[in-house]
Amino acid sequence: QLHLVESGGGLVQPGGSLRLSCATAGFTGDYEVLGWFRQAPGKEREWVSCLKRSSGNSYFADSVSGRFTISTDNANNTVHLQMNSLNYGDTAVYYCAVRPQGYVYCGTQPHQYDYWGQGTQVTVSS
Repeated sequence: QLHLVESGGGLVQPGGSLRLSCATAGFTGDYEVLGWFRQAPGKEREWVSCLKRSSGNSYFADSVSGRFTISTDNANNTVHLQMNSLNYGDTAVYYCAVRPQGYVYCGTQPHQYDYWGQGTQVTVSS
């Protein structure tokens, strides 16, 4: 059973940075795609980014492209989402998620992911 735990959220001023972490544990199989999503109050969950593990390629939504990056810590089974130049529109609960084993393409829809973390709150405020 895959267990995902996000951390690193918090309160940050506009223009600031945060690094979110997604720790994966307890997975007896393998996965190829890990995604990041966010959900602001009253809005639908939206795709932010995804990582293809075998290639190391990462993809980003237009709204965060150029500001967010992904890195991996394979020794600790952790994926990081570095968020820079944060603005009010980035305020949301951020989730990491994994596509079912066998799926090798990044998905941008929540229903394409089977395993989810509990989320971590990011608040951008002055």
